[in-house]
Amino acid sequence: MKLRSLWKGTLLVAGSALLIAAVSLLGLLAFVWWNMADGRGWGTTMEQLSAALTREGTAYSFAGEPLLEEGHWAMLLDEEGRVVWSLRKPQDVPEQFALTDVASFTRWYLEDYPVRCWVREDGLLVEGAPKGSVWKHDIVLDTRALLRAPVWFLGCFGLALGGVLGLACLAVRHWFWQAQKVRDTARSGWINGVSHDIRTPLSVVMGYAAQLEEASDLPPARRRQAAAVRAQSQVIRDLVNDLNLTMRLDCAMQPLRRTALRPEAFVRQTAADFLNGGMAEGFDLEVDLPDEPLPAIEADPFLLRRAVNNLLTNCVRHNAPGCAIRLGARAEKGRLLLWVDGGIMEAEKPAPARPAEPDGSAAHGTGLQLVAQIAAAHGGRAEFFAGPPFRCELRLPAKG
Repeated sequence: MKLRSLWKGTLLVAGSALLIAAVSLLGLLAFVWWNMADGRGWGTTMEQLSAALTREGTAYSFAGEPLLEEGHWAMLLDEEGRVVWSLRKPQDVPEQFALTDVASFTRWYLEDYPVRCWVREDGLLVEGAPKGSVWKHDIVLDTRALLRAPVWFLGCFGLALGGVLGLACLAVRHWFWQAQKVRDTARSGWINGVSHDIRTPLSVVMGYAAQLEEASDLPPARRRQAAAVRAQSQVIRDLVNDLNLTMRLDCAMQPLRRTALRPEAFVRQTAADFLNGGMAEGFDLEVDLPDEPLPAIEADPFLLRRAVNNLLTNCVRHNAPGCAIRLGARAEKGRLLLWVDGGIMEAEKPAPARPAEPDGSAAHGTGLQLVAQIAAAHGGRAEFFAGPPFRCELRLPAKG
């Protein structure tokens, strides 16, 4: 759900950014086309103005005065550069022009007046606009640069789009983790409250069950029932503890107190504690360690022992007495391999092991998710095999 929500948010932001960029680009192109089209900024075309100016002998008649916008003026130069006709010509515009003068203002400005020209049989027709009303500039591009323009445009567009998407993704990620933090806090508070409410009556049940189990005035059958109540209450207590620890690991709220561990000492101590705890009565627990020293690991002893105890307890709970349980360790490709297997009677022959489901559903017990989380918290992984025999391998990074 987390990845799906993040993916949906990213797609939404990407689509929005693309739509905004496309609309902006089309709007810019439309703006440029509209304002750079011939005649758009001058109100009328030079061809229309030229058609409105007719010559009758040596005099000129102009019927296009309504075509000229306010503040615009016009004049006609003959082949000698003299002004032979004009309309509203400013006083600072001269009456005679040299060839170099005509060449300089033909495309741009005449005395700071924006002008445009039209060649006629009898001369050069010039229309002028007020100063500062039109911007004109010379743009010269090499053909090769012009051909590379689309690539540059796409590159700049991609860079801008990537920046928008990057900022949007950071914002979405920040909002997502904020919402996730709120949900995790609420879930943590709810689980802690429920766990506390369960532990209190559970302690009373376990206490009374232990007293009934030891009561000499009760029949043996009743004492066995009390022992069963106490044992199942302990199972519930362990499940509640596993639930709390699973939640803390899932929300990264469980601090790791890493210390240097010697695998041989850890395996032997864990096996001894398990045997002394009375859980392995009627079961054969074997320890398998190689002759050569094993590499040390950086791990949290409490969490790692919790993972191994969960595996050993599952082997006991889900098998009849007489089952052989093995706990071992070995070095493998720069990693330490801790393994537990069990769940096969001595009279049976082992069948080829098959991997369990990713959530551990094909293997024994209910604490396998916690085992996988503890392995991941140490930078390793847990692999489950349904068997028979059931087998779990913890692959942890070795120190150094």
